[in-house]
Amino acid sequence: MISKELVSRIVEEYLQPTDYYLVDVAVSADNRITVEIDAFAGVAIDFCVELNRYIESKLDRDVEDYELEVSSAGLTSPFKVLKQYEKNIGNEVEVLTVEGKKLTGLLTEVSPERFTIETEKMVKPEGAKRKQLVKEPVTFAYSDVKTTKYIFRFK
Repeated sequence: MISKELVSRIVEEYLQPTDYYLVDVAVSADNRITVEIDAFAGVAIDFCVELNRYIESKLDRDVEDYELEVSSAGLTSPFKVLKQYEKNIGNEVEVLTVEGKKLTGLLTEVSPERFTIETEKMVKPEGAKRKQLVKEPVTFAYSDVKTTKYIFRFK
């Protein structure tokens, strides 16, 4: 079986001089290899083809047969690496906590330990007759989050 570590090394070697970064590598028991990449400026299909060819040049089908797929990380797929959070600063995201609570808000801050979204909610201030829209920052440790996804809206 082809190892995930081998494929990751090959991909990282190819991506190192570029603006692209590795999001995920998966290798199934029947050698179905899936590589997900991303970049702050988006992923070109031609680059995926080039990377696919590079990986194939480093693996020997005569030794072990495999199926290879190289693609960009899905637009609405959950974030898997820190750079995806960094790429989406200023965008609306949906956070699902490990407790099952869902929040949506604008991704405002990202660090290696945590990230912050700005949520909006209607609150009735004391003495007021009507509720007002209030923005509130909510900070999460990555360990407290099950998934974070970019929210794609057609306006």
